[in-house]
Amino acid sequence: MFQVFTDIASWLVVDILGLSRATKLGDALHFFIEDTTKIFFLLLVMIYVIALLRASMNLERVRDYLAGKHKGVGYLLAASFGAITPFCSCSSIPVFLGFTSAGIPVGITMSFLITSPLINEVAVLLLLSLLGWKFTVLYVVVGMSIGILSGVFLDAIKAERWLQSFAAKALVQGKEASLSVKVAHISALSLKERHNFAKEEMLEIFARVWKWVIVGVGLGASLHGFVPDGWIQEHLGAGQWWSVPSAVLLGIPLYSNATGVIPVMESLIKQGLPIGTTLAFCMSTVAASFPEFILLKQVMQWRLLAVLFLLLLSAFTLIGWIFNFLTPFI
Repeated sequence: MFQVFTDIASWLVVDILGLSRATKLGDALHFFIEDTTKIFFLLLVMIYVIALLRASMNLERVRDYLAGKHKGVGYLLAASFGAITPFCSCSSIPVFLGFTSAGIPVGITMSFLITSPLINEVAVLLLLSLLGWKFTVLYVVVGMSIGILSGVFLDAIKAERWLQSFAAKALVQGKEASLSVKVAHISALSLKERHNFAKEEMLEIFARVWKWVIVGVGLGASLHGFVPDGWIQEHLGAGQWWSVPSAVLLGIPLYSNATGVIPVMESLIKQGLPIGTTLAFCMSTVAASFPEFILLKQVMQWRLLAVLFLLLLSAFTLIGWIFNFLTPFI
């Protein structure tokens, strides 16, 4: 489905501008155009669809199922949904906004947001061919565990108090099942009224975040591919304990999705970087990059961003150490 955005980027960069993707500029510009158009499409479509569903379905029942006595199942379902959706960290944000507006607890929403960029079916297949089934299963379990445990922790500290005002208001209204008079009277809604409700919400949210999509993806594109070849292996390949947190910190300024980072992972492992260090670096690049946090700033206050940031960095570091320790036994 997303091939069309790759084709658009190739047409603009190669055919119109005459740049080669083999150059750093051409590759970075292609990356920017492809991801920006894809994220804009997802923003518009996902916000509209979720708003339309909210105006058409009894989201209160779904919310109660996720937030009530089945909350533990809610974390698992959210992480599982994140694992099967082919979204990068930035393009998961439209779904985050939809979940929040539906009144689903922040912890459950974050379980989805964290898991989605880490795991997808393409990444799993590539890992299977690269590392074998044992490492692949362990990677999936670890990725989902990060999402679930992070969600539990964020709910335990009542992270919803650190949402931006419009997101917090939407969450409260969603919990009260009164996002609007229209939603409260679902049976009275015509198809046209549901469409108008969804269109208004789509345009309102899109107007808030579109500029930050450009800033976030632009930052990722400007850094994309500019790390000198061999630098990481040369400085982090000896397997010292500090190499894992160093790799995590190094991955923060970069940006990729789970599929795009697999060739990088393959290259690093083949050139001698320990598997745990490689995974820590790639997880940081995918799920804790500057572009993602620039976008998340639009729905989260700095305090929640800082908590999420430290939580992810700690989790990735611990995972790197565990994988490095277990590698001789797998």
